[in-house]
Amino acid sequence: MLAAFIFFTRLPFWRIAHVPADCFKQVVPYWPLTGWLTGGIVALTLWLTGQIFPLSVAWILALTARLLVTGCLHEDGLADFCDGFGGGTTRERTLAIMKDSHIGTFGVIGLIVYFLLMTQMGAMPLHTLCAVAFCADTYSKWCASHLINFLPYARKEEESKAQVTYRRMSAKEALMGTFFGWIPVCLLLPAGWMWLCLCPPLVFFLLCLWMKKRLGGYTGDCCGALFLLCELSFYLCTLAWLWK
Repeated sequence: MLAAFIFFTRLPFWRIAHVPADCFKQVVPYWPLTGWLTGGIVALTLWLTGQIFPLSVAWILALTARLLVTGCLHEDGLADFCDGFGGGTTRERTLAIMKDSHIGTFGVIGLIVYFLLMTQMGAMPLHTLCAVAFCADTYSKWCASHLINFLPYARKEEESKAQVTYRRMSAKEALMGTFFGWIPVCLLLPAGWMWLCLCPPLVFFLLCLWMKKRLGGYTGDCCGALFLLCELSFYLCTLAWLWK
């Protein structure tokens, strides 16, 4: 659990205790739990700044707070994913582009489109957006976490950016992740909104098929991109539901 908070955030959890390197291979099942922290920071920042600024400004500040807490970990993955899958045509070329630390045209355009769409969520009422922000973070991380159960890792461990490959979840870990991913949705969203939970799994399924076809597996960048795109689908479906 501590390894997950160290890995997925920039907060100084490493000061609490030394974590063996092997623990970082088992952080993915705890990803939804870290969403309670990052999603909570987004919701709290949004609520506090929403008392001072227009909601559109408060929402940007809330998104910025998560970027600072996570160190843009997932956004870096989305940029690399867009570069690799946009510029590569073969498995080897796609993996090579994704490993390159430089950002390319597809990565830049992908981040611009992503953030343009995310900023539009400021059209929701403040109370609603606070609840949706918390739920979208935890639930989408639960969806994305199952990537390690569906696909193998596409690289060798020594070729990984983080120098670690994730282990598949045990039944106990999968159950724990489901608890942390679903509790916010069940408690904070109206019962009539439960259908919105179908959108991220659909995105997950389609992207999994694409990753399997192109790479025959996943990478860490794929995990980050998958989370953000699942989350974006949750937001877009919610906004469409409110504006129908």
